[in-house]
Amino acid sequence: MKFTVARETLLRPLSILSGVVARRHTLPILSHLRIDADEQGLTLTGSDLEVELIWRVQLEHLISPGSITVPAKKLSDICKSLSEGSVIDFELADNRAVVKSGRSRFVLATLPSSEFPGIQLSQIVQQVSLPQRELLNVIQRNEFAMARQDVRYYLNGMYFELQQGRLRSVATDGHRLSLADTVLQESQPEQEVNMIVPAKAVHELAKLLDNIEEPVSLIFGEQHFQVNTGHSTFVSKQIEGRYPDYERVIPRNGDKLVVCDRLELRQMLSRISILANEKFQGIRLNLSQGNLSVTANNPEQEQAEESMEVNYQGESLEIGFNVGYLIDVMDNIGEEVEQVQIALSDPASSALIQAAGGGKALYVVMPMRL
Repeated sequence: MKFTVARETLLRPLSILSGVVARRHTLPILSHLRIDADEQGLTLTGSDLEVELIWRVQLEHLISPGSITVPAKKLSDICKSLSEGSVIDFELADNRAVVKSGRSRFVLATLPSSEFPGIQLSQIVQQVSLPQRELLNVIQRNEFAMARQDVRYYLNGMYFELQQGRLRSVATDGHRLSLADTVLQESQPEQEVNMIVPAKAVHELAKLLDNIEEPVSLIFGEQHFQVNTGHSTFVSKQIEGRYPDYERVIPRNGDKLVVCDRLELRQMLSRISILANEKFQGIRLNLSQGNLSVTANNPEQEQAEESMEVNYQGESLEIGFNVGYLIDVMDNIGEEVEQVQIALSDPASSALIQAAGGGKALYVVMPMRL
């Protein structure tokens, strides 16, 4: 096995594949990348038995084909360390991978590619096509709201729902909920299907996708979730379990509507958060006609207070929130959103936040008792 490849060709694939491979592994080979070189080019595969990414790149020159596995992080670090514009010579000799570039020479341990485990693909249930940009958007709008190591294991991921003419993603950690939709133009699903995709798979898929119009193929299998781009195949197992009925927790009766500038609110919340309680992050919002006042206190008897003009004509209302949750919404609702709308009803009910005039994403944030 011997080939030549440009450093820039490998840089991004190796960086993303290093995130896919197992960090804590019981099988040594799971810290490796599988490398296959043939006339079609170079195929790189990383897996942790739950998530698998296959990436195809072009070679500068193929001298002899072959297949082997090498340590993922070490190969990635070597590639990063080389100077821009470098050409890498890769050769398998005496069961060792020899990587050469300029005056640098590295010899890496290998394991047989025949031992590399792959994810078994299940029967395809539904397949649709949509622009990469749209799939990336429905992930990025919600990514922050997924639970982390919650005992309710079905919350430790993102819920994808395919319906007639629409792809929806939902994430919640029990204290907040985010939802994003995108319309399917090119292909319509024949039947409704849904799946919970693990958080790690969602994070790695977001790194893989680009903000471009090029279409990707989205596949819902009986036990797997798959995304095919022009140069890669991403596969994830699903989380078994029943996702909560998210529609029930979306408050639809908020009669107190606040409309304000997203960036101005974001900056004010950021300043107020400096003196919020470090553990609970609670702040108090006081609404009156045309004005929103925000205050924070902490156990050191310190206080922050600021107000801003808003479009609000309802009754006065005082309500508490986790300031971090509100900042997350302002950061992820979309840079193109200039004005946000917050719908409230009473101090004990959740807030519904979305772009003023409606949009493709909405957020539910539970109140806090202060």
